[in-house]
Amino acid sequence: MDLSALPADRSWERPGFWPALTAATAELDPPYAALHLGALAANAHDMLRRAGGKPIRVASKSVRVRSVLDAVLALPGYAGVLAYTLDEALWLAESAPDVVVGYPSADRAAIRRLGASAELAARVTVMVDSVAHLDFIDAVAPAGDRAEIRVAIELDASWEGPTGRIGVWRSPVRTAVAARTLAVHVARRPGFRLVGLMSYEAQIAGQGDAPEGRAAFGATVRWMQRRSQAELRERRAEAVAAVRQVAELEFVNGGGTGSLEFTSGDDSVTEIAAGSGLLGGHLFDNYRLFRPAPAAAFALSVVRRPRPDIATVLGGGWIASGPPGEDRLPRAVWPEGLGYAPREAAGEVQTPLIGPAASALQVGDRVWFRHTKSGELSEHVTAFALVDDVDGRPRITGEAPTYRGEGKAFL
Repeated sequence: MDLSALPADRSWERPGFWPALTAATAELDPPYAALHLGALAANAHDMLRRAGGKPIRVASKSVRVRSVLDAVLALPGYAGVLAYTLDEALWLAESAPDVVVGYPSADRAAIRRLGASAELAARVTVMVDSVAHLDFIDAVAPAGDRAEIRVAIELDASWEGPTGRIGVWRSPVRTAVAARTLAVHVARRPGFRLVGLMSYEAQIAGQGDAPEGRAAFGATVRWMQRRSQAELRERRAEAVAAVRQVAELEFVNGGGTGSLEFTSGDDSVTEIAAGSGLLGGHLFDNYRLFRPAPAAAFALSVVRRPRPDIATVLGGGWIASGPPGEDRLPRAVWPEGLGYAPREAAGEVQTPLIGPAASALQVGDRVWFRHTKSGELSEHVTAFALVDDVDGRPRITGEAPTYRGEGKAFL
């Protein structure tokens, strides 16, 4: 999979793209997922442009396809993986030389495997935000009996505004004093080496600032984000400076797909974590500054017509994580003019679809959906059909197994 060249033919931007994708995948039986290589390449290069020369560490959670991770990491400007579990990190580290685990781990078997291999311990960095994490690792794999373990500290990046906390509940380490205190604990602890610091500004990276049909809410989000950016830039710089007094940091990681422009301009950050923009879930339809191409999508079959104006597809409940709401549902994108039945929405086994296009659908027809969050789509299929433009039209050119297709279910 070569993503080095920008596609000259952007078929996904033309009105006939979805019918052409249906024709290209006509021999496949739904449910199946397709990954358009041209759109993937366009997204990968656009993320580099938005990062402004700052390296991007690929967030594997947002992809979950090893061949895609490898292809993206082959592009100049991408460096390293941000994994979501230690077990996954150890698996990826068999071929990837630099893997940071984005979340603390209590996986005792994985900790033992990490400590038992000097090679893996040199390739994998674990995340901590308390002394309790160090205690847990030492209890599972005592310092004198294992390889030295690379450690990064997570700094809370949420915003404490006039209406309370906005962001995600992650690390309890919020101030420069708290970060330095924990850094001292790590530095003094035998068997550990402090190499990095991470902070994820979810209220900026993961919150769309231009939601369709909600102009007032979008203005409020932009107001919040401007103030959060100013506060975080100052506080993060102080924390990084304080930790650097204790240890030589190899990296300071921040950001996400939705905040590439802001995070790239933060001088205290040395690299940006991003991945969701590669596959282009519809979550990012709500951002002003960028719009990823719909590189990944999935197709379901119409299997019944309970009423002339309703078409029911098999499956459909591929709902994204987060607060339950319409924005977590897959979005029917072709045929245009389809929506969910209000009392059923997207179901585990079946999904009734209503709207102007429903009346024309027949048993056996395909309906294309885009997932809200990129990587979670990979948990529902064993492989993506790889599609690329041949003579100006999409054609299947190969297949890429997902983690599930490789027999892995990390989380």
